[in-house]
Amino acid sequence: MERKEREAILRQGVAKPETPRDRAEREALEADLLDSPVAGKPIRRRLRNFRTGTDAAMRALGGPLAWMRRLRAIEVGIEDNESRLRERWRELRAEHTDDAEFARAWRELASSWSFRDVNGLIERHNRHFPTEARLPMNPRTGDFVHVNGRPYTREPLDAHWILERFPPEGRPEWSHSSESS
Repeated sequence: MERKEREAILRQGVAKPETPRDRAEREALEADLLDSPVAGKPIRRRLRNFRTGTDAAMRALGGPLAWMRRLRAIEVGIEDNESRLRERWRELRAEHTDDAEFARAWRELASSWSFRDVNGLIERHNRHFPTEARLPMNPRTGDFVHVNGRPYTREPLDAHWILERFPPEGRPEWSHSSESS
């Protein structure tokens, strides 16, 4: 064993004598306490209306959570399908001058359109979102609470969704504004 290591072990728990600098610091603190309005009084507790924990810190360090990334992927998927449908609507409209023929072709396309990827994300969102986002439950109904006043679930996309946004009769709003620009 080296001499420095042995001396360090032997000095453990031994108080060092007070130096003039230590004494000056102690006296300055005692003088400050004499004038302090809170000396000898309990310090007021500051209660917060939130709870902190290591799990919140760990989730914050990881970036967007799984449900956030999934919701963004759903939105991107919907936007992609809308733009592709808008293009197909224009193509079919150009091919069919007869309104009845166009409506038949458009309904046929709507019924055959596949939303498999987006609907898979929507299904996973509806299944996992309440636990991932730690939604509280309503004790009366046993259901999860609404998010911003609306249910958290999303409806899968289908032919009815297409025909609501892209009606076969008449011309949708977006077709007027995009042709003039």
